[in-house]
Amino acid sequence: MDNSTRNYHAHGGNEWVIGGKLTFLPGATIEGADIILDGASVAKLPHVPDSEATTVAALREDYNALLSVLRSAGRMAHDTDDEPVT
Repeated sequence: MDNSTRNYHAHGGNEWVIGGKLTFLPGATIEGADIILDGASVAKLPHVPDSEATTVAALREDYNALLSVLRSAGRMAHDTDDEPVT
């Protein structure tokens, strides 16, 4: 295979290697995208109001509420699911 070829079939055609740009034109569809995205949803997260905290303690509560929304939506692991980042 020519080294300048960046997009090609591999493994007997079972794999398509993209080394260049992949462009989707309007109207294009992707079948099986849930597999590619690992089941990730593109749905919007629940609304979290802007913080109006005037103290550090109130800001902490607002921050923890945001973290709770992220965890509930599956966008962040619960402390029992993953090791904490240090």
